[in-house]
Amino acid sequence: MNKLALLLLQRVAFAIGTLFIVSLFIFLGVELLPGDAAEVILGKTATPETIAVFRRELGLDIPVHIRYIEWLTNVFQGDFGKSLSNNQEVSHQVGIRLFNTIFLACFAAIISMPLALGLGILSALYRNTLFDRTVNVSTLTTISFPDFFVAYVLILFFAIDFDIFPSVAMIHPNTEFVDRLYKTLLPAITLTLVTVAHTMRMTRAAIINLLASPYIEMARLKGLSPARVVVKHALPNAMAPIINVVVINLAYLVVGVVVVEVVFVYPGLGQLLVESVGKRDIPVVQAAALLFAVTYISLNLLADILSIVSNPLLLHPRRSQ
Repeated sequence: MNKLALLLLQRVAFAIGTLFIVSLFIFLGVELLPGDAAEVILGKTATPETIAVFRRELGLDIPVHIRYIEWLTNVFQGDFGKSLSNNQEVSHQVGIRLFNTIFLACFAAIISMPLALGLGILSALYRNTLFDRTVNVSTLTTISFPDFFVAYVLILFFAIDFDIFPSVAMIHPNTEFVDRLYKTLLPAITLTLVTVAHTMRMTRAAIINLLASPYIEMARLKGLSPARVVVKHALPNAMAPIINVVVINLAYLVVGVVVVEVVFVYPGLGQLLVESVGKRDIPVVQAAALLFAVTYISLNLLADILSIVSNPLLLHPRRSQ
């Protein structure tokens, strides 16, 4: 087995182990929530006998380690159980919400990633100019503010003052695609503003670092334009760190949408998670948290794999003399 394949297998094994540990923390974390789930669902007027019967129905009287093994076994079979609040299949509820969250994350990524790469390349081309300083200050300013603050500022200007976009991103499965884009544009812009700085600054730094390389100097001596030197010679060799930060930002866009979804009342997985915590709907909370964990770990694994595969030293190892 060569070094590249061994590294890839190590990353996959590490991701699986991490996911197992995270699933344990999710299960125990939900168990440690204050209050009794049966009492919260039945209300304060429920008698102790009714609560005891309901706890047996929910399986809360079974030891924790047995419940964890049963839950994990069912999850591997695609069975997340039934919601305690409406007795519906959890997989159906989280499936719809997960689709909405991925739609919003992809919409934001389509806006933010080309914008960040373009700004990074232009900042590298015109570094230390007024344009470069303006872009750096602007992106650092937006990333310094919390998500909810950026969201409320956008709502104030574009939903209340100018009445261009709705302040609440309410969509449903039958919402037309164009209407869905219109209603989710403000949440997508919010996510764009808080994520574009990472990719932009990584792109700028990687390209500037390569511009001092001998082969870049040779390209300049041949008379190539600065834009051609950057795009054709510097950018391909800077792709490894850029790909890494792009994929990690995608992971943030999927997992970090909770606050944005709550602010815009967007029916995504994050909003469902917050609602279910308030209702003490344990199966839904566990399923939503686990899906977030799977998404984040998978995208980080993808970033590791792409970084390894795009490394020339691993793709073309030197043979010993």
